Parts: sequence; C-alpha cells; structure tokens
Amino acid sequence: MILSNPLMVDPRVHKEAKTLVDAGHEVAVLVWDRHCEYKPHEIIDGIKVFRIHNEKLMKVLPNDIFRNPLWWREAYKKGLELYRSGYKIDVVHCHDLDTLQAGVWLKKRLGVKLIYDAHENFAYMIRGKVPYPVFKLSSMMEKKLINFVDHIITVSPPLRDFLRSITDKPITIVMNCKDLIYEDYIPPKNDMFTLVYIGVMIKERFFPEIIHLVGSLDGVRLIVGGKKEGMYWEVEKVAKQYKNVKFVGTVPSDKILPMTHTADAVLLIIPPPSKYRQETLFNKQFEAMVCGRPIIVTKGTYAGKMTEELKCGITVNYDKESIKRGILLLRDNPKLCEELGKNALKAAKERYNWAIEKEKLLRVYREVA
Repeated sequence: MILSNPLMVDPRVHKEAKTLVDAGHEVAVLVWDRHCEYKPHEIIDGIKVFRIHNEKLMKVLPNDIFRNPLWWREAYKKGLELYRSGYKIDVVHCHDLDTLQAGVWLKKRLGVKLIYDAHENFAYMIRGKVPYPVFKLSSMMEKKLINFVDHIITVSPPLRDFLRSITDKPITIVMNCKDLIYEDYIPPKNDMFTLVYIGVMIKERFFPEIIHLVGSLDGVRLIVGGKKEGMYWEVEKVAKQYKNVKFVGTVPSDKILPMTHTADAVLLIIPPPSKYRQETLFNKQFEAMVCGRPIIVTKGTYAGKMTEELKCGITVNYDKESIKRGILLLRDNPKLCEELGKNALKAAKERYNWAIEKEKLLRVYREVA
C-alpha cells in the first residue's frame, strides 16, 4: 500500500491493512511522514510500515505542491527496494490520487496488479486551496492514470458515480464503517453536554468559527483534535481562549472511538454539495454510529440524507445560527439524544459495520490477485 500520511492518523487505511493481515496476506505500507513524527520503520498490528520523511530537497521546498513529485519518486524507489530485498509484491494498493503515480510506475516496472482506493474526489477536494492550474492538472492526471488501474475502491455511491463518469474500470464501494465494539447502548456520563470532533480542521468544515461558536455557549463542552494539517495550529491557538473547548491534538486511530464514546454527540459540519464539490461519506458518521451517539451534520449533504433516513442525528444548515440551534436542541433534550443514539447503534449493528465492508475488500483481492 502507498499512503501520503503517517498511517497512525488514518483509520481507513489501518483497518484495510489489518483486515488483509488477518486474512493471511503480508502487507507493507509505504507512507509519507511529512513532519518526521514517527519511526522510519515499525510493525503495527502485523503491518510493516515504512515511512518516508521530508529530507534533502523535500525539506527545503516551500509546500507540498512542489514536494509531491519527489514523494512519488521516493515511494516508487522504496517499493523497488522492498522488491529487490525479496519482498514479493502481488498488488500495489494506492490510497488517493497523491499516491497513484508511484503505483503506476511500480505496475509498469514489476507487472503487478494495481488498486486505486479513492477516499475523496481529490481534485475537487483541493480546489480553492491550490492555484487553478494545479486543480486542472490533478483532474487530468486522474483521468490518465486511472487507465492503468485494475480495480477501483471508493467510499460512497456519489463517488462511485463520479468515477464511473471518467472510467469503465470495475468499482467496489467499501465504506468507512467501524468495528462493533459496544453491543448495547451505554449513555454518556458527562456533567456538561459534550461534543466531539476528531478530524481534518479546515475552513470548509467551519473552522475556526465552530470553536468561537461553541466557546460562547453555556452548558456545552467541545473536544477537538485531528491531523497536523489545514488549520490545526490556528485551531490549537483559538481553543486556548475558551475554558469549555479542549484541544487534544493528533489522536491515534485506535483512540478515536473511545474518545467519541465519552461524548454526548458528534459534530460534522461540511459544505453542501455543488458542481465544484462532490458528495461523500465521512469517518465521523460511522464513528458516531458504532458508539451510539447522535451526529449533528449539514442538511442537504449525502451524510445529512443518511442521518435523516436513519434518524440517527439532526441536520442543520451551513450557518452559525442553525448550527447553534442544533447544538442547543440536543443539549436541552437528553431523551432525544438517547433516542437518536440508540437508532445510530441499531443502524451500525444491522448494516453499517466493518464486518460487512471487509468482505467486500477481501472479495476485491480475490478477484484482482
């Protein structure tokens, strides 16, 4: 597998890799540890992890737009190094577009099978954050590289439909569902209504505004943390202004569910869909479900539609007043929180759990390899 983050903060990749190890496969993950926070090599749950750090030229370049081509080359070279050392490679599994070029190079050189795991519509995800030519180039790059892929995995029906519009390659949806760890609903035990958000902190997800909003509310606490990217450092600074906001920094993937379970509700404020923004599903949705916690999510999104259909949370408009009303509604209605939380856990047990999704992943590997 090839992944452009350190793995420790990517629950999807960790879960997929561990599933393959548990099924008897040998798995190595080549990852990009931009901030040199972890060891160059270690074994986690039977997964061999090899980390590439920002060194030499990568260290002095101004941003990841310039570093990406060097990262692809380093990941490719590391893959060849593993192969030459006797590590047998049957499949290269690329997570998101910013790893796919390295995977294509390995496929051409070694004649291996190639899986493209599209967690996001990558080009649209970076649109507005990078110069427009970079967005266009990313879109063109995906359409070109996808021709070398043997099978595509993605996370939701909307993303599947988008990928079908640019390729006729086989596509399998493997959602970001979680393992069932709580058999019965367990109510939270907080002295103050507690919200949690552990994820990417970016402007589109209402940061840092959501910190100011919750910080000004009585009887509400917010636990927030996530990856060291986007607005991480600004959110860390802003959170210090409020006694009722706890910034927990980067949270390892195995700690996210226990932390979610301690909260009363989960926040997921995302932009509504547009022609520039593709719809998807998010880890937060499934984390809330398996923990039996209601979610507050944006109305009109795919995640919002699922929430309304399953009655496992509430939907709000993408503005401060609506978000505030939603938070206060749950704060002041413990019985509603409990009802929605029980519905969430019921949905996880019946349909949205990793036991179901992992069978799809293993089926893909049987077919491809």
